[in-house]
Amino acid sequence: MAKFEITEELLAQIENLQMLLKNNVAGMFGGNHKSRTYGSSCEFADYRDYVDGDDTTKLDWNAYARFDKLYLKLFLDERQMHTRIYIDASRSMEYGDSKKAERALLYAATLAYLSVCEMDKVSIYVIKDKAVHEIIRGMVGKESFLSSIGKLEEIVFDGDSFISEAIVPENVGYGDGLSVIISDFLTDNDYESAIDHLIGKKRDVFCLQILSLDELARQARGKVHFCDSENASLFYRKDIDREIAKAYKRALEYATSRIRDYCNARGADYLLVSAEDKPQDVLFEKLVNMGVFQ
Repeated sequence: MAKFEITEELLAQIENLQMLLKNNVAGMFGGNHKSRTYGSSCEFADYRDYVDGDDTTKLDWNAYARFDKLYLKLFLDERQMHTRIYIDASRSMEYGDSKKAERALLYAATLAYLSVCEMDKVSIYVIKDKAVHEIIRGMVGKESFLSSIGKLEEIVFDGDSFISEAIVPENVGYGDGLSVIISDFLTDNDYESAIDHLIGKKRDVFCLQILSLDELARQARGKVHFCDSENASLFYRKDIDREIAKAYKRALEYATSRIRDYCNARGADYLLVSAEDKPQDVLFEKLVNMGVFQ
């Protein structure tokens, strides 16, 4: 089982971030996110003409004194988002001394903490084979985070993952926040249908692709034994020469551009990171520059 470490210093820095949403927020009242509908927060939005039956406490008497007409003040509606985080728990995420798995857990935890700081709900799931398994459900508040987040270390990374077949049948909510998929996306299995399904539900979608340094810049040469991480019965013995190294580079570019271009075409956010990247650089530079956070 992969272990991850999240420091008090990092949590304190995360509290200064804010998650930016593209889609309308249709969750329950109580969060820090501004809906495009009008509600009962303290942040003024606009005026409209008073009609019989309106709440007279929202009349603007200063406007009445100036224009001799009744106007109702409208305020932005603050709503609670439900962040849903899906972690690919396939064996390939353990590749590279488990660093990919460790980073997947760390980024899931930091995204969860940012959400609870904004008074949102958080649920965390793992994808194993063709099913979604709930690890943490409806976590709200910092105390709940601190008491629950350790459950991530119970996740076993093993077998294969079928992202679309797992996510599409699940209840994913409608228009109530962000869905995050954390994976290496090094698979021929379908994940496009899951992205389409989540976007069709008016959710913001963020795909975080994590690869090991060895996967990003493979240096192996000579005779090498390869084993399929997600199917132990498949193994290969290859003499790695320059042409095979070039072919690997092309295959890697295909795999990363496949998920990147699909996300870009559908308005989903996408980021490729190395398991060796410093979390602070990913969270406070890359994601801020992308406009996922501010």
